[in-house]
Amino acid sequence: MKELQAKAGVLVEALPYLRRFAGRTVVIKYGGAAMTEERLKESVAQDLVLLKTVGLDPVVVHGGGPEITEAMRRQGKQPVFKDGLRVTDAETMAITEMVLVGKINTQITAAMNRLGRVAAGVSGKDGLLLEARRMRGKHDLGFVGEVVRVNTGILEALRDRGFIPVIAPVAMGADGESYNCNADLVAGAVAAALKAEKLVLMTDQPGLLRDLRDPDSLIPSVRASEVPGLKRRGIIDKGMLPKMEACLAALKAGVGKVHIIDGRVPHALLLEIFTDRGIGTEITGGRP
Repeated sequence: MKELQAKAGVLVEALPYLRRFAGRTVVIKYGGAAMTEERLKESVAQDLVLLKTVGLDPVVVHGGGPEITEAMRRQGKQPVFKDGLRVTDAETMAITEMVLVGKINTQITAAMNRLGRVAAGVSGKDGLLLEARRMRGKHDLGFVGEVVRVNTGILEALRDRGFIPVIAPVAMGADGESYNCNADLVAGAVAAALKAEKLVLMTDQPGLLRDLRDPDSLIPSVRASEVPGLKRRGIIDKGMLPKMEACLAALKAGVGKVHIIDGRVPHALLLEIFTDRGIGTEITGGRP
């Protein structure tokens, strides 16, 4: 009886969130261990299908860094990263597109569709969903793109037909070239374009940590105004840089809530969205 009462308590705790988020868009960046460990892959698929079933509108942007790295090494190429982004020459771009679109995207949609006919995979090139240009900065990253426009029509059409869009972060430029876009930054751009209620970035650590060696040093909440100082101190560094950039861009565009959560925790999405405490780090507004 106590076990049943505990389950009822969980449902009661979730009720205000079910009401609040009904019909609202939640953009989720899916990556890390949650994409490679079978038990976590199943957990995420269940969470996403449940979100759709109870009335939310999830939109998924997936990464695939480890799989791209493995495919590159099989072909004798050594990955190079600068400021958390993969340097992408023409051969690496071809490998990236093959892995993201041809393999990972189909696997994610299949996992959800085994639980119900709910998911549809798209590349950022489909319907010119993502338009990009070569990323500018202090490093030459090759065919790494920054999104300049999100054409939401294909996402709205899928939503209206009851599907969860699953986006592979490959874009097309005005020059006709294909571009490898960081999945965190794409998720931020998509959340901004859709005026999402939430942006949730899944990663392989508890959230933003004061000390990467100490998982108990989680920073539960960060204001945008604190971000420059955290960068100077090296707390926000490497792979966390594009994540934080995505968070700030989404907040600036009016996205309601932004979170970085630990995708290694089973049912992390449900814990973040439907519980009072939530998990991970919340980034809140305020000028950086």
